[in-house]
Amino acid sequence: MKLLSVNLGRRTAVPYTDHPQGVTGIDKRPTDAPVRVTAPAAKGTGASGLAGDDVCDTRHHGGPDQAVYAVAREDLDDWERELGRTLANGGFGENFTTLGMDVSGALIGERWRVGPTVVLEVTSGRIPCRTFQAHVGEERWVKRFTEKGAPGAYLRVVEPGEVRAGDAIEVLHRPDHEVTVALQFRAVTTQRNLLPKLLPAGEALHPESLAAARKYVEQHGS
Repeated sequence: MKLLSVNLGRRTAVPYTDHPQGVTGIDKRPTDAPVRVTAPAAKGTGASGLAGDDVCDTRHHGGPDQAVYAVAREDLDDWERELGRTLANGGFGENFTTLGMDVSGALIGERWRVGPTVVLEVTSGRIPCRTFQAHVGEERWVKRFTEKGAPGAYLRVVEPGEVRAGDAIEVLHRPDHEVTVALQFRAVTTQRNLLPKLLPAGEALHPESLAAARKYVEQHGS
């Protein structure tokens, strides 16, 4: 398992985002240089976990629980076959393109060591938006991406450090539950009845998912 590519996005003006200033950092490109990874400040500050990576829509991106976004190269390859076109590393706006990992099959709360020092913790899957759809340039992309159910994973930073393309990835800890990123994604998108099944992941869950699961149980029971 390894970090195939580290991808950074710069603040760019585009016609397809609903950001008040019409900018996005979704167009992320690989870098061969070492990149500093640290825990960003609270959501809404515009901070990414990677130095040199711009987060523009701070309503939905960035912050401590979405510090890093990872996508498996194998999932990009699967989409390439389906779409009949090439998808570069970083093509989904991901910071980390991995190789040899089932990213969407990772457990919420699972911890990875990336390179010699960085430790990350899985929090949730990525929810697609219209900016993502316009960036990819495929019709019905939000629906298609959601139906496939392989969203990649957001991670929080537990231990800071530097990473670079080619670094090894090691799973340090797998929690004693069965709440995967794919399950969390289905529960918060197309199958709300699955929300109670997220509760065993506890505080490791993205706070919004945890709140949604608790509210569902209060209203509907388990």
